[in-house]
Amino acid sequence: MAGTSLTLARRSPIRDGRRVAHGWTPLSWRDRDVRQQPAYPDPDALAAATRELAAYPGLVSLSEMDALHQALGEAQMRRAFLLQGGDCAESFAEFSPETIRAGHTLMDAMASLLARATGVPVIRLARLAGQFAKPRSTDPEVRGDARLPAYRGDIVNGIAFDRAARTPDPERMFRAYGQATATLSHLRSLSRASGKPIYTSHEALLLDYEAALVRIENGRAFSSAAHFLWIGDRTRFPGSAHVEFARGLANPVGIKCGPSLEPEALIAMLEALDPEREPGRVTLIIRMGADLIDHRLPPLIRAVRALGRPVLWSCDPMHGNTIKSASGYKTRALERIMAETRRFFEICTAEGAIPGGMHLEMTGQDVTECTGGLVPVMEENLGDRYHTHCDPRLNAGQALELAALVGGLARQTVQEA
Repeated sequence: MAGTSLTLARRSPIRDGRRVAHGWTPLSWRDRDVRQQPAYPDPDALAAATRELAAYPGLVSLSEMDALHQALGEAQMRRAFLLQGGDCAESFAEFSPETIRAGHTLMDAMASLLARATGVPVIRLARLAGQFAKPRSTDPEVRGDARLPAYRGDIVNGIAFDRAARTPDPERMFRAYGQATATLSHLRSLSRASGKPIYTSHEALLLDYEAALVRIENGRAFSSAAHFLWIGDRTRFPGSAHVEFARGLANPVGIKCGPSLEPEALIAMLEALDPEREPGRVTLIIRMGADLIDHRLPPLIRAVRALGRPVLWSCDPMHGNTIKSASGYKTRALERIMAETRRFFEICTAEGAIPGGMHLEMTGQDVTECTGGLVPVMEENLGDRYHTHCDPRLNAGQALELAALVGGLARQTVQEA
């Protein structure tokens, strides 16, 4: 029921047909430790916006979500492979049919390459149609004597460093919803033409927006904002409001696993998010960095395998390899991205886990944001076409080069199994 009110939903726990999420409601996260949220100056305006959004149609269907859930379960058994990728953060300014088509074309080419190499179906999961909010390391942002709220993505505020742009505005959620709706419509037409389904994902960060798009259907609560949501490395701590929000949803969920994550904390999250050990429910997105993956990944694999938990192991070789160039640009070296990818596959294989997915920040546009590649981007070229609003993305050539590497590594693991 697309119009189920959050007030009504909060009065009763949700049964999804497989389990009861005890004490959970779409708003029970408010009783937990809530971090990485904007400070809206007008709480009444925020409440009015979320009430209105709660009556809007959902963006994705329960049946689509269930199809993805089943496919991810196949990937856990080496019978499919997950390709998750797209923009670091979607922007209102760069929204266009051409941008969507370029991203879809790149993902389709990468998926085809991977399918030929591995001999298994490739799940296409886009970071799109909802990836508008971004966590921040520092808030406020300080430039000289000026202190302003940090830019938290176009769904919250503007990137321009002035008071009007940086003031969080709940009305931006409606523009994000409208852009996500249009993006999904175009993606669906493109996927029908190619005959390959494509699903959407984003970080479940802005909890007021996410809660407004929870829907209840056939006794099950699910996010209608995307087929797949993940919990970020900054919001997966003990007592997290974001973990509480995700635990009651029927959607498959991801957990970003950075180098600070201890095995005991990971197991506690798995107990909260997947008490019934459902195949396809949880994807662990490993983002350690090339220097730390050897030390930090094996203990996580051993802890999960010791308890026989079904998870999908996916590699995010982007976030742990971010540096600032001498010229001041945030960048990533393709060489380091490839190094972490190789070690991810090698460590998973050595520890008896199935390396079943990749999670990338990439674009079909010819950007110069990451260095390296067969047609190399040098550090002195970064300013030529550096367009990202947040983190550096692989361009199409770099992404295809990485996909070729992943295809060979994945094929080798299948042959050795």
